[in-house]
Amino acid sequence: MNRWVIMAGATVILGGIGLGIASMRNSGGGGQAGASAPVKQLLEEAVQYEANGDKIKIKDVYEKIVTDHPDYDKVEEVQEKLGQLNLAIITSNTATPQTIMHEVVPGDSLGKLAGQYNTTKELIKKSNGLKSDVIRVGQKLRIWNAAFNVLVKKGQNILQVKIGDEVVKIYRVSTGANNITPAGTFKIASKLVNPVWFRPGGAPVPAESPENVLGTRWMGFDTDPHYGIHGTTDPDKIGQQVTAGCVRMRNPEVEELFDLLPIGTPVAIQD
Repeated sequence: MNRWVIMAGATVILGGIGLGIASMRNSGGGGQAGASAPVKQLLEEAVQYEANGDKIKIKDVYEKIVTDHPDYDKVEEVQEKLGQLNLAIITSNTATPQTIMHEVVPGDSLGKLAGQYNTTKELIKKSNGLKSDVIRVGQKLRIWNAAFNVLVKKGQNILQVKIGDEVVKIYRVSTGANNITPAGTFKIASKLVNPVWFRPGGAPVPAESPENVLGTRWMGFDTDPHYGIHGTTDPDKIGQQVTAGCVRMRNPEVEELFDLLPIGTPVAIQD
């Protein structure tokens, strides 16, 4: 198995979602010899911490499993739950060290606030349960204020969303056939919902067409408008090196990422 678990430095941002700890504890498993009993003990501890609402200790347990027991056969599930937990807190209205409360003043708009705090309108709306772009003077908005960055590892076909060196969530992606996805450092320069695909040498392919390989979202790079991160019409090939050079994601996941990342977000691509 090609494991892509973060072995160190994966500080977790906690939120108010159920972790499903008991289900992992009860489902068995254990990886290589010597890993099963310690992991089961850690999961037992996590169940107790969850019952007490002590998410900091749950986080410590999960990190210990990931770092100390990489051969546990459900370690990727643990890493996935950490990612879900991180995303839940980012998109919730829970106050954290990475958030501020902004009181709306005359002249404010979601677009203006997104630019001011280097975030997105979509994330502000999600965090505050807004159904439209309308905000009112005096309204208090919870705004995520920590900058994201992205790391793509072509050899593993994974994309990491990070805050500094801290990993928020890991996604499996597809990259370029024959390793043609360019390595280097880029920035997100354009963002499109339901993009039209301007097929090389052919007519434009509309967003609703099953032939549109871009899927539901496009985030283009600054150095070359032909490269970027996008969705897919062929999710079964996620995890393979099959693209024309772009980074391809499942549509629900690229939509999730699209809502987090503002224009200017740095993207590093490594072999």
